[in-house]
Amino acid sequence: MTDKRIVLCTASSEDEARKIALYLVELRLAACVNIVPRIESVYRWKEKVESSREYLLLIKTSAERFPQVRDAIRELHSYELPECIAISIEDGSIEYLQWLGYSLVTDDKSAEEFPSAPQKPL
Repeated sequence: MTDKRIVLCTASSEDEARKIALYLVELRLAACVNIVPRIESVYRWKEKVESSREYLLLIKTSAERFPQVRDAIRELHSYELPECIAISIEDGSIEYLQWLGYSLVTDDKSAEEFPSAPQKPL
C-alpha cells in the first residue's frame, strides 16, 4: 500500500468543479484533478430520494495532504454537505506515484529534481 489517495468529490457545476480543482493543484494539495462531466447522482437527502446532474472530481493527493484537501473542499463548496471520500491507492506505476509525490512538494527546488515527470498526468 502507498500513502497516496484518490479523493472523490462532486460539484454542482463545471465552474465550481474547475474552481476547486485549480485551487487544490495551485496550492500543491493535489497533483492532478480529473473532472468527469455530467454524471447523474441518485441519493437520499432530507428524507427524499433526489437526483442531480453533477461533475465528479477525482483528486490525486497523499494521506498527509488529505486533511487540507478536505478543509478546502468544505470552504470552497456550495453544498451544505459536500462529498469528500478518500480511497487508498494500493499500488501503481512507480514513476507516476513518484511524480504524484513530488507534485505535492512545496519546495520548488525539490520538485524540480524529479527527472521523469510524465508530460500528461492521468
